[in-house]
Amino acid sequence: MSKVARRFRSLPIRSRLALLVAAAVAFAVAAVSIACWFVVQRRLYSEVDSRLGSYGRVTATTASSLVANCTQTTDDSTGDMQRSFLYVQLVTAQGRFCVDPRSEGVIKVSAVDKKVAADPNVRQRTFHTATDTQGNNVRVMTLAVPTGPGPDAEAYPGIAFMLALSLEDTEKTLNDLALLLLLVSGLGVVGSGAAGLAVARAGLRPVDRLTEAVEHVARTEDLTIRIPVEDDSEDEIARLSRSFNSMTSALASSRDLQQQLIADAGHELRTPLTSLRTNIELLSRSEETGRPLPEADRKALLASVKAQMTELASLIGDLQELSRSEGQRGERVQVIAFHDTVDTALRRARLRGPELTVTADLDPWYVRAEPAAMERAIVNVLDNAVKFSPEAGVVEVLLADGVLTVRDHGPGIAADELPHVFDRFWRSPSARALPGSGLGLSIVARTIQQAGGEVALAPAEGGGTVATVRLPGAPTPPPELPELPELPQLPEQPELQ
Repeated sequence: MSKVARRFRSLPIRSRLALLVAAAVAFAVAAVSIACWFVVQRRLYSEVDSRLGSYGRVTATTASSLVANCTQTTDDSTGDMQRSFLYVQLVTAQGRFCVDPRSEGVIKVSAVDKKVAADPNVRQRTFHTATDTQGNNVRVMTLAVPTGPGPDAEAYPGIAFMLALSLEDTEKTLNDLALLLLLVSGLGVVGSGAAGLAVARAGLRPVDRLTEAVEHVARTEDLTIRIPVEDDSEDEIARLSRSFNSMTSALASSRDLQQQLIADAGHELRTPLTSLRTNIELLSRSEETGRPLPEADRKALLASVKAQMTELASLIGDLQELSRSEGQRGERVQVIAFHDTVDTALRRARLRGPELTVTADLDPWYVRAEPAAMERAIVNVLDNAVKFSPEAGVVEVLLADGVLTVRDHGPGIAADELPHVFDRFWRSPSARALPGSGLGLSIVARTIQQAGGEVALAPAEGGGTVATVRLPGAPTPPPELPELPELPQLPEQPELQ
């Protein structure tokens, strides 16, 4: 990258826009000015050529007298050629010339003039620009000298007639026009640069507000700031402002949820930790004082410590599951047999409720999900059904067309509690005495939503609760081919002699 490009990139965006606008306008103005100058030049030269054509109506008598003696002409034969601003002379094919005494000056003979003189058949006039002996530019008309009147008259062999006008006035007009175009172009470029800078400032004013908002958020961590956007505006700046407002809203919501999660986690962790500390202090005091606890009480304390540790480990595992990012989950997503996952979760649920009857009817269904997370979610759904089922109750599990329903015959859920069942750490008043962290259904909802499905709880007819999980299907993976047995090696054949 050149130094100019690096220097240009280091400029503020307003300056870059102004320079680009000025450069574009300068290019356009330069192109128009050059085209205008050439058009005017061609027009002026055409007018000079027309004047030369009107002055060049030379009769045969005039041509003959000029050829005979170019220093003597009569008044009735010269006509307009008596004007002192005209250049009049004859030229031969060898380049020798004869100048009329009334001529403004002497024209330098060019190859074009010699060619016209050398070809007696040339009838068309030839116009070109040349110089006189003083170095002034002139416009020259060269034509063959006729020997008689009429358009069919022949020409003198080897002689051509040259008539010219000075281009001093024409060049002065063109120079004035060039100066005027240069001034107008300069004013246009300067004006376009100023207009570009003004437009850049007006167009980037929303970006300035966005920059100030970002700097304010970085400085104060205040996520409540919003950028005003017109409702009917659909330009890029408005879209950027709306995206920023959406981002700050999402960040504020995420921070509120994080703070709420920390507060709820601290509250939930306090109970098992307090119970653990109390039980351990009691055991330690009994050892320090030398008065051991009765064996039954000691076993009860140890069982309580073990239960609290299990609850604490479960709570920490649930918090880790909720804290995992989407990228960590996306790396492990694959097509899994959902019916096999439900079957595995059913075996674990039967172990946790051996006194219950768990019926299952599972049709094959394949989904795209993370295997471990999906199994944990289904286990949580079945755990709730086991936990709230009465003794010797029945839990009915059905999987058909991607819809999993788990129905228990427990006390059910009150209608006013249904909107909160998937909230973190939320537990109904009737379930707070039961083990659990209040995160199970929250993990279920998050896992099912990440797999593209939905989950819902509703009261069941005749009492109890029915949990419904709907998941979109995935292409069935191809069956694995069985490994082929190794073929026995053939005995080596003896070599032929």
